[in-house]
Amino acid sequence: MKSSHRSRRLRRHYGRMHKAGGLNLVSLMDIFTILVFFLMVNSSDVKVMQNSTDVPLPVSSAEQQAVENLTVQVSGRSILVQGREVARLDGIEKGDRHISGLSEELAYRRDRLQEIPEQGLPITIMAARDTDYRLLRRIMQTCVDQQFRQVRLAVEPEVRNG
Repeated sequence: MKSSHRSRRLRRHYGRMHKAGGLNLVSLMDIFTILVFFLMVNSSDVKVMQNSTDVPLPVSSAEQQAVENLTVQVSGRSILVQGREVARLDGIEKGDRHISGLSEELAYRRDRLQEIPEQGLPITIMAARDTDYRLLRRIMQTCVDQQFRQVRLAVEPEVRNG
């Protein structure tokens, strides 16, 4: 027996509405490919300075991003250049304007370079918020005397709400 036009239409309608849906993998792969490239491009913008927990940096609303260059760190009772101890704080004389161990290390690193720019070499100083200003000034003076005149102080970025 031949089915009516109405029954065929209802059967087709029911078949379309109640079958399992398919997943279009081509569109999904396109989205993931775009997402991977987006994350790869944007992940290279992050600059992270190596900071230890014993040097709590001061909080600031600085706009400039961190730059990879030579780092002087005042950590506990010592001064480190790129993680290597160059001077002990208890060995620094009160009347000295320079810190001899730091000065020698900076001179060594400066002499390894072929050319020194006119504005001086860049250096970043990482010191805790409670570091004595006189000590910080002596460190900066030692850096400037060894042609490291682009002195930057490392800070913790201020957290902004909103």
